[in-house]
Parts: sequence; C-alpha cells; structure tokens
Amino acid sequence: MLQRRRLLTTAATGLIPAIAAAAPKVKEGPSVPLTVETQRGKVRGTLEDGVRVFRGIPYGAATDGLNRFRAPKPAKPWAGVRDAIAYGPMCPQLPPEKPGLMASWTYDKEASEDCLLLNVWTPGLRDQRKRPVMVWFHGGGFTSLSGSRNVFDGTRLCKRGDVVVVTVNHRLNVFGFLYLAHLTGAEFAESGTAGMLDLVAALKWVRVHIAAFGGDPGNVTVFGQGGGGAKVSTLMAMPMARGLFHKAIVQSGSFLEALTPDEATKYAAAYLAVLDMKPADIARLSKLPADRLLAAYARMMSAPGPRPGFGPVVDGIALPKGPWQPDAPPVSAGIPMIIGSTRTETTLLAAVTPSLLEQDEAALRRNLAPWLPEKESPRVIAGFRKLMPKASPAELFFAITSDRRVRQLAWTQAERRATQAATGTASAAGAPGVPAGSGAAAGTAPVFLYELDWTTPVDDGRWGAPETLDIPFVFDNVARSESMVGTGPAPQRLADLMSSAWIAFARTGTPSADGLPAWPPFTPMDRATMVFDTQSRVMKDFRGEERALLASLPPLRVYR
Repeated sequence: MLQRRRLLTTAATGLIPAIAAAAPKVKEGPSVPLTVETQRGKVRGTLEDGVRVFRGIPYGAATDGLNRFRAPKPAKPWAGVRDAIAYGPMCPQLPPEKPGLMASWTYDKEASEDCLLLNVWTPGLRDQRKRPVMVWFHGGGFTSLSGSRNVFDGTRLCKRGDVVVVTVNHRLNVFGFLYLAHLTGAEFAESGTAGMLDLVAALKWVRVHIAAFGGDPGNVTVFGQGGGGAKVSTLMAMPMARGLFHKAIVQSGSFLEALTPDEATKYAAAYLAVLDMKPADIARLSKLPADRLLAAYARMMSAPGPRPGFGPVVDGIALPKGPWQPDAPPVSAGIPMIIGSTRTETTLLAAVTPSLLEQDEAALRRNLAPWLPEKESPRVIAGFRKLMPKASPAELFFAITSDRRVRQLAWTQAERRATQAATGTASAAGAPGVPAGSGAAAGTAPVFLYELDWTTPVDDGRWGAPETLDIPFVFDNVARSESMVGTGPAPQRLADLMSSAWIAFARTGTPSADGLPAWPPFTPMDRATMVFDTQSRVMKDFRGEERALLASLPPLRVYR
C-alpha cells in the first residue's frame, strides 16, 4: 500500500519556477493594501486578479539541527517588510514517478528543512469582514508533496465564495514521523507526530492572524484529499487541535488506524540501522545533513519486502487514540463533516503498472492477493462479477480495489461519526463549529457522504474517475488541470457544483449549490450519498450491494 502511495504521489523535482515569481507587481496604496503585520514581522503580498495573495509566510522556525524530530518552534522574527510573493520550500522527500494525468499540475523543486510555511488568498485585508476560512492540507500521504502546487491556487475559490484560502507545507516522512520516544525517552516524546504538530501550529497561526487577512478565526474549515484527508482525520482526534477548526472535509483520505508505538519503534530502529547508528547515537541525528537522512530513507523504502510506515503514532500525548479506531473521536464530536471518494480511485495504479489495464482472469486473482484474504477472493470476485456482468478483469480489479482502498474506510468513518451523533456518545451542543443552519440536530454534528462518478475523457476515458479528480473541481481550477479533466463544458459544470457546495459548507455547515438536489446528512438508516456527475443525484445506500459483499472484511489498514 505504502509503495503504491509513494509511486503515485511523491513530489516531483520542479518543472517550472514558482508561478508567483512572474506575477505582475501592483503598487500598494490606500485602495490596494498589500502589507499585513504578523507577530513575527510584516509581510507584503501581491494583487492577482483582484485577490490579495501571500506566499511563503513562516508559521514556524526551521526544523533542522536541534529542532529535528521535536514539536515546532515559533518562527524567528524579521525586521522590515518580508516579501511574500513566492512559494517556499517543501519538506525533503523522494523524487516521483508522476502520472501523466497530473502533467498540468506544477510541482515544487526546492526542498529544505525550513519548510514550515503557508500561503494565503483573500479578497480583502483589515476590512472587518468575517469570511469563512478554508485551510487545505495537501496529499502525498504523510511522505511527500507540498501545499504549493498550482492546482491548489486559491484565487478562483476565494473569488467565487468570498472566502479566505490557506495552504500549508509541513514536515513529512522521517522528518515528520520518525518515532524515537521508546528508543531515547522523553526528549523525543512527540517525534512520531511532529508533522501533525506542524499543522496544529499552522492552525494556531490562523487563529491569531487570519482576522487581519479578512477571515473569521471562529469559522475555519480544514479540508484535504488523499493524505490530506488522512491529516484531517488525524487532527480530529488530537485534543490540542480542539477549537482551532470548526468543520472538516475528507476527500479520498479516511484514516482510521495510526501506528502503534511498538510498530513505529520497529521502523525507527530499522531506519537507524540503515544509518549505521544505535539508539545511543541518536544525538548525532541533529548533526547529519538532510541529504544523508533522505538517502537512508530512500534505501529503506526501496529494499525488498514490506515497506515500513511513517505516519502518525498513537503516542498517548498528541494522539491519544485511533484516530478513528475503534470509534469516532469524542474530542471532535461537534465538527460537521463531508466524507467522500471517486468512483475508480485506484485506476492511477495503472500509470505506473500499465499491465493492470490488460489483465486476464488469472492476473486478476494474483493482483487482488494484497487486497483480499485468499479464502475470500473467489467469493468477492464472483459477487462483483454478478453486479458488473459486462466488466473486464481490469474493471473488476479497479472496482474491488477502489472499494477496499478508499470507499470501505469512508463508509466506516461516516458510520462511526453518524452512530456517535445518533447515540449521543459525545454531545456537540455548544461545541465549536455547529453554527445556526448547520443542519445538525440538537447535540449532534452532521456528516455528509459523496462520490464523484464523472468519467474524465482523457485517454478515451480509460482512467474512469481516478483519485485526485475532485481537486480541480473543488478549487475551481479546471483551466489548470487539462491533463486530468480534459476540455469542454462538463468539467467547469462540475467545478461550479463542487466548489459552491464546499463553500456553502464552510459558511454554514450544510453543503448546497444551485443545480444540486438537497443533500441530506448520512445516517445509518438511509446512508444518503451525493453522486456528483453531469446529472448529480442523491442515492440511498449507494453501492449497498458492494458494501454487503465486503462487510465481513475489516477495512484495510492504510498508513498512507
């Protein structure tokens, strides 16, 4: 699983310089304020298409040297005015094998341990407006990518909804999730969640500063796709994040079960062995150059056998449980949610393994071995074939693995949240994030389920509706995503619907948009699902027969 995530979503070496570097300069004046004073110093942004844009604002100090593997420190103050016009570095990470579908989504090229940076798009500064704030966590699992790809540009979303958009860079892979507590003691007690603590620090920055950027610190929505959705899922179980956000959206990233301390300690010990170090030598880690740490990580991930997992650890401090195992986290019971997936999440596997598109029956059984228990495979294949009698072996493979890899976790997460609300196991009454008109009954927070079913026409439709397809629609950035969504009117129509629904949810707690039917909350009884397509519709117990076929199998454990 981790290998697949690494191959599909690790960040690339840069293809083009940061787009902000070429942005036209706009003269600042009384009618066009572009400077904001933060607690660490003043920052100056740019005006782009009527939107104030600030790139590369530090929310934390550099994480090298003695700051490695520890909770983030405050950014160092600066004198004068700091230009915030170019994206900053991403966390050091492995190079990619980038699917051609993402060719129009530019990647960053600069990597540094000075990567605790965020970007802000806003319609206005210091104008006493209380705009909803939408904070995006990027995908790439817990191992790669950054918040600075051009598909995450917040200009159109900002203008469409009069919202403030924030994207974040943070620590990843061994730099963010190398759990050393059991090998060294209290000094590194939070090392297994350092990358998540970065996101908490970013949200604290938002709480303190976003009013000056025209946003409402009391109405913050966190959202993310893939690994970004997993980060949202994890934050919802972190007590120190309580009150920092008020709504949550998980796109193809439901994350139920984090690493145990024992598992994470095993991976950390194996990593130290690659570095030819013992636990007693850990003090040397702060002195090693980042490229040596990354090279050891690369050797570890390319070695034969099962891949280790580097992600959040249930450390009993920052992350006390699950995060969604065995039930929904009580600390976030008052947070309304959207949870969803795309129809053929796993077709991107074929971007690095083209033979998956041409597999025969024998290959289908072999290829499903990592996804299904051997004794269950014949039953599941036969059941899906009955539901899809005209499907090829490849189509059956992508249907089964999409359900196993993403949808079954999304169903489980929605069920656990809806059950929590229905039984009142944790009251949402008076909790942050349940505003008037949210659609939540007294003492509950609603959860809304969706699936994106539209088939991209790229390569004659061979990719179906792959993971990440919803990103250009949510950000209303189809013009930046031709390699993923193609051309014609349909992509923009879907962008109109999805971006408007996400904005409405950020504003009120209820997703709605002109052209969409009323979207009811998910409940264990009717399991309402919004199916986004050229003709979007609400379905009860959508894919219920598929769900029943897999019901006896526990959801896959995915480290992302």
